[in-house]
Amino acid sequence: MADVRTLPEAETTPEAPPSPTHATIRREDYRPPDWLVPQIELKFTLGIEKTRVQAKLTVERNPEGLEAGAPLLLNGDELKPLGVWIDGNPSDSWTMKGDDLLIPLAGDAHEVAIDTEINPFANSKLMGLYASNGMLCTQCEAEGFRRITFFPDRPDVLSRYKVRMEADEAQFPVLLTNGNPVETGKSEGGRHWAEWEDPFPKPCYLFALVAGDLKPNRDSFTTMSGRKVDLAIWVRKADLPKTQHAMDSLKEAMAWDERVYGREYDLDLFNIVAVSDFNMGAMENKGLNIFNSAYVLADPDTATDVDFDNIARVVAHEYFHNWSGDRVTCRDWFQLSLKEGFTVFRDQSFSADMGSAAVKRIEDVRILRMVQFPEDSGPLSHPIRPDSYMEISNFYTSTIYNKGAELIRMFHTVLGPEKFRAGTDLYFERHDGQAVTCDDFVEALEDASGVDLSQFKIWYSQAGTPQVGAKLDYDAEAKAATLRLDQRVAPTPGQSSKQVMPIPLRTALIGEESGTEIAPEQLILLDGLSREVRFEGIDEAPLLSINRGFSAPVVVHGARRDGELERLAQSDTDPFARYEAMQELAFGALLAGTRGEQADFEPLIRAVRNTLRSNELDPAFKAEAILLPQEAVIAERLEVIDPDAIHSAREQLRKAMGEALMDDLAKAQSAAAGSGDDLSPLAKGTRRLRSVTLGMLAAGDPQQGARIAKAQFDAADNMTDRQGALGVLVSLDAPEREQALQAFYDRFEQDALVIDKWFSLQAAAQRSGTLDEVERLASHPAFTLQNPNRLRALVGSFGMNHWVFNDASGRGYRFVADMIIAADRLNPQAAARQVPPLGRWRRMEPKRSELMRGQLERIADTRGLSRDVYEQATKSLA
Repeated sequence: MADVRTLPEAETTPEAPPSPTHATIRREDYRPPDWLVPQIELKFTLGIEKTRVQAKLTVERNPEGLEAGAPLLLNGDELKPLGVWIDGNPSDSWTMKGDDLLIPLAGDAHEVAIDTEINPFANSKLMGLYASNGMLCTQCEAEGFRRITFFPDRPDVLSRYKVRMEADEAQFPVLLTNGNPVETGKSEGGRHWAEWEDPFPKPCYLFALVAGDLKPNRDSFTTMSGRKVDLAIWVRKADLPKTQHAMDSLKEAMAWDERVYGREYDLDLFNIVAVSDFNMGAMENKGLNIFNSAYVLADPDTATDVDFDNIARVVAHEYFHNWSGDRVTCRDWFQLSLKEGFTVFRDQSFSADMGSAAVKRIEDVRILRMVQFPEDSGPLSHPIRPDSYMEISNFYTSTIYNKGAELIRMFHTVLGPEKFRAGTDLYFERHDGQAVTCDDFVEALEDASGVDLSQFKIWYSQAGTPQVGAKLDYDAEAKAATLRLDQRVAPTPGQSSKQVMPIPLRTALIGEESGTEIAPEQLILLDGLSREVRFEGIDEAPLLSINRGFSAPVVVHGARRDGELERLAQSDTDPFARYEAMQELAFGALLAGTRGEQADFEPLIRAVRNTLRSNELDPAFKAEAILLPQEAVIAERLEVIDPDAIHSAREQLRKAMGEALMDDLAKAQSAAAGSGDDLSPLAKGTRRLRSVTLGMLAAGDPQQGARIAKAQFDAADNMTDRQGALGVLVSLDAPEREQALQAFYDRFEQDALVIDKWFSLQAAAQRSGTLDEVERLASHPAFTLQNPNRLRALVGSFGMNHWVFNDASGRGYRFVADMIIAADRLNPQAAARQVPPLGRWRRMEPKRSELMRGQLERIADTRGLSRDVYEQATKSLA
């Protein structure tokens, strides 16, 4: 890549200075800003290595500020002012307070101008204005704007922006920023300029600027009021053919938001830009969304079905933010889930409507269990609305996003669709153009619905995953059943005692013989430590179907009779509950295996066989239902984690299933899925089932599995089948493995996103040589710490490889620690996101626990460590 700076470590990492003081920011200390900035004008003279930024701020003293006569405090980060002017006059009365600019001002209103110069090429943190592959782009959430110019960098300071950009026209023919274009023109020396204006006040974290040699995929959308909105997705010319799916997804999202939430787009145009070097997935900057290229570029040859789905989801997510995040934003960063949890719920609902709602729900819950539940039970546990932080970028977590979305879903479940919609309508109407809190959102729902939701606010403030006990007793003579429920929440860091949580549980009773609902679904609210619910008129032995649709983010424990789960897996009328019964059957066998007991595999094998042979289930659901729980999820069920025992138990079960179900698996694996460009639900589901059953076939007979996988790899006309086959081969010790890996690399060497897959698949391989391979890959010419996607592909994927990462030697821990320390010198935010896998040391068996803790201590003791990594490491040790 043209603009990836990869140098030997000694050249890129001079001796680091001592670590700075790491102050803790507390929610209880929030105070309104002393100064507001209703208007800002920015003038950029753009260059890769030198950009001049001239900012003119109209400032007004905030009547709600708490400090009378307070000076104007403007945040900065690695900035030095070249000049400061007050009301048009040069000023030398300013001082620096650390990185921030402090200006004493008399009176209540002024015009403050500041001149700065920055080097985008040297900005390896990818926050603020930085260079990527010859273009310039920005990332300002959460606190990146202070790396562009001095400004009160907080979300409750909303401003209207006027922006002028000037640049060399040959180098930067396209100049984009927020809002609507006003005027363009030519300058001397082959330069040109563009002026834009955003009519909507916004916090500075939503500012965006892009300059580069880009080409647009253009389209338009007519809103429900008849306005035409111009749409454009900007990419490098060679990538234009890969943008149509993103454009189609954008138009579907715009129509869906009008139909479901009544939200109409408000500007004259909507731009998306794809960027190769990006810390996040995408960013919802007003009218100019900047995306990681992984969530824009796709064609069947280079992107999997999952990639296509993720693009649709992320495009929708960022577009939905136009209202749930932009027009109404968060008052402070503790309220981050106000916009993110709500918008994740919106994008989940959109994806469910675009495909299979049942499969989408299973996928969402799987992510929650793999990432958020371990987060909730570990040292980095925090509430949906945290109480404190050192570095806000560390709170872009699964708890904020995914658990936050589950809370919004509970509101939706309790209120029902009509009252929930009335509440969101009131929320948008009441707070348009404001920076507000999670409490404001709940209040709008309450006022519109007349329902008291105050008890649910405990979910915002209390960390941890509730554990629900459920026991169903049946009295055949009385034809009645009694359900006894109880709840508990284990202590989490900083919260040793817990309050009772309101837990909405969608519940039904299924007839053991009939397989039908003998007690129709009802919503049971467990809002105390315990509750009893009696069901009358039960004519046959009932089976408990509870937490249907995963109506609450909890773990349900309940004694089951022999055969009960197998019967539910075959006949439960709720798809998610049916899937859940399959998972619980698997857990029964797996947990017995981890204890060294002789596990009974037959109930699960029968259930999988019935599922594969069912004519009523679609292939996508079958694929999800027969998948075994991941090793990290199994670990969550254990008091003390032994990765070798977990891996051995899972592999034994996979082998037994593969051997017993060989014919059924082979039939599913060989099913035709149509052409590779067929993205219909049936075709995608068939391809998914092919890959899942291929993995089981290989577990039962590795040699045959390798032959079938290589044949699928060679014949594939799409990346889904190709990657599915390679994902099986990487875990096998067979000659086909190396052949396929080399062929994959040779074919896609020039496609960075596909080579990310190549790294990721090898880092996730379940074989004894994976650790050696990962260490070699870190020295591969195509690997770089500079690019967050590549770092995530190798180090992030390896950290999720539960068995290999937790190698008894501790080498996996040392490797990840080495990568974190090296990456921290370049990009602290990307480095900090690799720390959480090391935080599970307390629950590991003693030897691994000591080794893991030792690497965390080494990270924490590193000189010059960033605030980002320091917070993650020290909290993991506390």
